[in-house]
Amino acid sequence: MSRILILGGYGGFGARLARRLAGQGHHILVAGRSAAKARAFCAGLDGAEPVVADRDGALAPVLAEHRPDLLIDAAGPFQRSGFHVPRACIRAGVAYLDLADARDFVTGIGALDAAARAAGTVVIAGASSVPALSGAVARRLAAGLDRVTQVELAISASNRATAGPSVAAAILSYVGQPVRLWRHRGWTQGRGWQALRRERFAVAGAPALHGRWVALADVPDLDLLPAMLPGLPAVTFRAGTEIALQTLGLWLLSWPIRWFGLGSAARLAPLLLPLQRLTRPLTSDRSAMSVRLAGETKAGLVERCWTLIADRGDGPEIPTLAAALLAAEILAGRVPPGARDAGRLLDLAQFEPLFAALAVRHETIETALAPPLYARVMGPAFAALPPAVRAIHTVCRDGGASGEARVVRGAGMLARLVAWVMRFPPAGTHPLHVSFTERGGTETWTRHFGPHRFSSRLSAKGGRLVERFGPLRFHFDLPSDEAGLGMAMRRWTCLGLPLPRALAPRSAAREWQEGSRFRFDVPIALPLIGLVVQYDGWLAPVP
Repeated sequence: MSRILILGGYGGFGARLARRLAGQGHHILVAGRSAAKARAFCAGLDGAEPVVADRDGALAPVLAEHRPDLLIDAAGPFQRSGFHVPRACIRAGVAYLDLADARDFVTGIGALDAAARAAGTVVIAGASSVPALSGAVARRLAAGLDRVTQVELAISASNRATAGPSVAAAILSYVGQPVRLWRHRGWTQGRGWQALRRERFAVAGAPALHGRWVALADVPDLDLLPAMLPGLPAVTFRAGTEIALQTLGLWLLSWPIRWFGLGSAARLAPLLLPLQRLTRPLTSDRSAMSVRLAGETKAGLVERCWTLIADRGDGPEIPTLAAALLAAEILAGRVPPGARDAGRLLDLAQFEPLFAALAVRHETIETALAPPLYARVMGPAFAALPPAVRAIHTVCRDGGASGEARVVRGAGMLARLVAWVMRFPPAGTHPLHVSFTERGGTETWTRHFGPHRFSSRLSAKGGRLVERFGPLRFHFDLPSDEAGLGMAMRRWTCLGLPLPRALAPRSAAREWQEGSRFRFDVPIALPLIGLVVQYDGWLAPVP
């Protein structure tokens, strides 16, 4: 029988984990700051012993006195937390595990790897819904894909799920704060609890959850999944509760924090808990999680979606399952010494027996996606394009490429005015990054010429490529051969009204491959005005 010390062992997630591990026959040391709360909890649990311990205080005497085989930190919050607890475990030769979902904490745990190896100790961070379960699901969904282009994760918690002070502080810590995101094959920035949207969760045999609001959250997966999956996919994680008032309230709070730099909202945590308790009677006991992944196989583009719905209040059990699984692995000696995150350590199959014992349903659905936009317009001719040209135009949800461009601007006053209205870049040589976003068969291309950028939307209509700049739409044929691709404009409209061909812009744009690079040349001129802008250069996929 192993001795497991759980910091926060009588708290929301810690108590569930303590009961689960005690039921497996382990002796549980239920630790926290309150001796009275620890004793009260242990009085109703066989094999449990109360311990007074402060995760922010001196742990060496506690570890020396009780000599646990494993310490599990279920207390938190881990946002802006140092590594004093795992360091104390390394010095004491005690294995360490936590339920952290704080991005910097989990991704930074590798800094302790050398010390943990030298001490022969196991240190694992992130044994929770993220990144342990989410990583297992994402790797399962990515199996057999040549590349993954996008991963979108969402969690919607029942309002009746226990939310203690640590959870509230963790949520509030990144409201309105910068969140670093890997998108379009490069790092960009979002804001915590923004990028709001409504999510539908559905699995066979259970009523669907409709219209739950979720917003951007800062979790380790935003760093871990791009590097873990083939293709360096864009990754987004959103979270929320079933109560729209709560998620929308955090969204509203995020704006003044963003605009005025008000700092962390974590100090408002004591106000969040009464609101959660006040609205609890109005809500259900259903929680949900989804992982949606898009990518490319040899047969075409696909989307795979895994969805989990937990009923009867079992949603809060989900974050404890990875910790229980990894505790068993550590205590059986199947985890080598060292410090690492939990994102790659478990397989989805290990969770499935635990799901079966709960009121949990989950399923995976695969959907074939339409061919890329240019392939739909060009038909069989698309396959004959040079590989670099074909690769640029194989856009599935998200993509990007970087290179260099030379820009020449027209000299006349009218040419300069048109270029300014269209937001074309200034003359000169610029580093270039092009971001691709695809939704429902429509692509948005955002061209970043250094700090200058302009965008257009591309779609298909009547067998032609349609490029939209604001109210203007340009309809192109795409003549091509094995050397490359051209664009021949056939008509143009403004707000849907046809415009005279005689007044149309003149452009003999072309694309080709040179070496391994995608090359382009786009001249744009107007009748009576002459050259407005010309940009040429090269792009290559981000390594």
